[in-house]
Amino acid sequence: MAEIVVVGSLNLDTTARVGRLPAPGETVLGTGHSTDTGGKGANQAVAAARLGRSVAMVGRTGADDAGARIAAVLGAEAINVANVTVDDGAPTGMAFITVDAEGENMIVVSPGANTTMTVKHIERAAEVIAAARVLLLQLEVPVDVVHHAAGLCSGTVILNPAPAVDLPAGLLEMVDILVPNRTELATLTASEPATDPEQISRQLDLLPIPTGIVTLGAKGALVRTAGETTAVPAPVVEAVDATAAGDAFCAGLADAVVAGADPITAARWAARVGAATVTRRGAHASLPTRAEVEAAG
Repeated sequence: MAEIVVVGSLNLDTTARVGRLPAPGETVLGTGHSTDTGGKGANQAVAAARLGRSVAMVGRTGADDAGARIAAVLGAEAINVANVTVDDGAPTGMAFITVDAEGENMIVVSPGANTTMTVKHIERAAEVIAAARVLLLQLEVPVDVVHHAAGLCSGTVILNPAPAVDLPAGLLEMVDILVPNRTELATLTASEPATDPEQISRQLDLLPIPTGIVTLGAKGALVRTAGETTAVPAPVVEAVDATAAGDAFCAGLADAVVAGADPITAARWAARVGAATVTRRGAHASLPTRAEVEAAG
């Protein structure tokens, strides 16, 4: 059985590079574009596999070239795709990404077949999910699917609540580690985005979770666990593209948890994985191996 199981989205990404991000209603000329396999679920699965973990993916694609391309990429990373199913009536999910010269991005996702995943598909993968050391979840697939998967896992449940949506009663009680950014945390707590560590800590304390790790981009992360808050800085790197950085962080966290790390130690490793990711362009193309993270220092 896989050490890490990822239940989540599978997309094909189209990325345009621009000097600056456009304002609403504005057109800007790009400096190039590319396509890459992605989706938060697939990103986290590939990132965890490149760190050396055995990984299984639970997801859904369309019966199209994009879906076949994603399945081939996952297979090439030695990810178990037995529970990646195909929807004959919906296209594979697509993400449209714009990245500026500083590596900041704007993303629009057309979820396609990701939205047709049901509890039935989770039940089909129940044995694999139940046996996982870590279950990685995000919110680019239906929330009832995420909720059901969390209830099946006897290991550590990590939820990356992106994109931020209202969650059903009881889901957060099943989560061991919540990994939002400031905006997602604000949505979950019906608050304004926090501007300092004290506000972040107070917002996390409103949620029924044992550990919250709030990602702060180039500033690293804040870990709130056992009533204490710890700042985890990110390594200083030259950022090129932040598209998959959050997913790489989550994968690094899962990798460290499988190894038995405490939340603070896990977050430090996750920050290194995320930092290595932003130095390269693309989604899957940017995800580093363990050796590459270690070599980056």
